Amino acid sequence: MTAILTAPRIAALSLPNVQLVRLTSFIALAALPLLAAYGLDDRQFQGDSVWLKPLKFHLALVVYAGTLALYAMLLPEGRFSSRRWRIYIGVVSAAILAELVWIGAAAALGTASHFNQSGLWGVIYPVMGAAAVILTSLSLAMGVAFWRHRADPLMLSVAVGLILTFLLTVPIAGTMSNGTGHLVGTPVTDARFPLMGWSREVGDLRLPHFLATHAMHFVPLAGLTGSRGAVWAAAAGFTALTLWCFVRALMGLPPF
Repeated sequence: MTAILTAPRIAALSLPNVQLVRLTSFIALAALPLLAAYGLDDRQFQGDSVWLKPLKFHLALVVYAGTLALYAMLLPEGRFSSRRWRIYIGVVSAAILAELVWIGAAAALGTASHFNQSGLWGVIYPVMGAAAVILTSLSLAMGVAFWRHRADPLMLSVAVGLILTFLLTVPIAGTMSNGTGHLVGTPVTDARFPLMGWSREVGDLRLPHFLATHAMHFVPLAGLTGSRGAVWAAAAGFTALTLWCFVRALMGLPPF
């Protein structure tokens, strides 16, 4: 007997959202001077190049904005072209620009952007926290737009992934920013996970934060199966994993 495999229905792609494409391109191009500075400037902060952190943020925001630009193509053309949406995406773009300027300026001055409560930096810090919530809210807003098309498993998976990105990221990032650092506990041997650098000795809030921000990428993979049950199972499993790592980090323990 020959098995016939059917792929899930994928909505016809609409034209890309110009604002999101421009935003993604700007973030990527703005990283080029930082990349040059990374190669020319040998100053270090906490053991790494002063330019490493802003480069990481540019990369993360390119992935974030680029993913949203791609997802927007799945919805009917013109869905994000209303005046209200254009203003909202403009506000989000301004929040992202503020974050990049803040982190880049701290790098140029050889100081910390996050957890820095000294002088003017302490005044800017909570403002940048609000900007972070604003830029993350775009995932929630787009998730709600996709939720209206949830009868399609793929659209449901994108909706759930985007909504979870906001719901998981905001409390985890807020907890981390209200502390004195991303570690909970004092490392002795400084053992870390390869590549990402998360602590393998003590609690590290960067791991659950990383997972939370990537719900928008993991959960939609389940939508490719064409099964709504697979989407909800993936969403539940990913949420459980993220919260498990978050609780373990708060307890000062590594995730595994």
